[in-house]
Amino acid sequence: MEITQPTLVLNKTVCLRNIELMSEKAKRHGLIFRPHFKTHQSIEVGNWFRNFGVEKITVSSVQMAHYFVKGGWNDITIAFPFNTLQHAQLNEIAALANINIVFDNHVGAEQLKNKLKNEVGVFIKITTGFKRVGIAHNAFSEIDRLLDTISLNPNFKFKGFITHAGHTYQSKSKNEVQNIHFDQLKKMEALKERYRNKYPDLVISTGDTPGCSVSEYFKGTDEIRPGNFVFYDLMQQQIGSCNIDDIAVRLHCPIISKQSYQNEIVIYGGAIHLSKDWITNIDGKPLYGRVVIRKNNEPILLNTNEYLCRLSQEHGVIKVSPNTFNAVEVGDIVEIIPVHSCLTAHAMGRYLTTKEATISMMERF
Repeated sequence: MEITQPTLVLNKTVCLRNIELMSEKAKRHGLIFRPHFKTHQSIEVGNWFRNFGVEKITVSSVQMAHYFVKGGWNDITIAFPFNTLQHAQLNEIAALANINIVFDNHVGAEQLKNKLKNEVGVFIKITTGFKRVGIAHNAFSEIDRLLDTISLNPNFKFKGFITHAGHTYQSKSKNEVQNIHFDQLKKMEALKERYRNKYPDLVISTGDTPGCSVSEYFKGTDEIRPGNFVFYDLMQQQIGSCNIDDIAVRLHCPIISKQSYQNEIVIYGGAIHLSKDWITNIDGKPLYGRVVIRKNNEPILLNTNEYLCRLSQEHGVIKVSPNTFNAVEVGDIVEIIPVHSCLTAHAMGRYLTTKEATISMMERF
């Protein structure tokens, strides 16, 4: 297939390797592996997980849950504080599959009184340091109040405590990731110990990609839910979660202009394709993607001083050396390794695999 516009290319071999390694880690530690599907958002990619024994998945919205229920998945956690305005949609999917929802306050749980027609599992969202959503791990009065509310709804089944150590994404080293990961597990282990007599089957669910990627210590959790690992990206590579060869997606973009007075090439591929997430290059400047060019059909990864330096809606600007500037022409295709693969995949909506088979992602809602 000829590429004529921004196209997200997925290396299936790398993707399968990433799935296998994380699946084996979960098995090695006796953990439930419930991968988050918000990164790839594709029934076909999701089916690759089945070959590694995955039966339970995580999503980030009711709409995404509905999409994967249609794809044959029967055990799904919506790992996002539940939007009670969507109770009708929840009833629809809970009639077809085992659905878990998440609360971090008693008000939301109370709002579903008399509105549910089918049983749903309920996790209580805990924050162990990220402080985006969730009840503090030691705010026992709030936790108890929410547990009481859950117990009063016959269609609620309390499953356990769920957390996401999203602050690992701001880490500067593997050691920092390890420290956050360990701290999270100790807090969740203490929480389980406090409530295990009353709820002997409660599950502790954790699962940020950096922690799951770099650590071999999982005492204190029962389930992991990493998502980004399926593709990885430059943000994860910078943290230390992966090597650059573990990044499974690249956005292929046509060169549409060359600006000789500043050694810049302009590509058809901008913020609506890549998002505007960035990391810094070695000079501390915003880097929106690393660049691969082809010479005699062999890939050449440019260094971080030759990089995607600016984005507008449809355009991307790549700062290059004079040698690179002269080595490429308008009409050539360059490959951009994304900073944040989740947003890039969502923005693009479909993939071209290395076997040139188009894979449709989740429908837009």
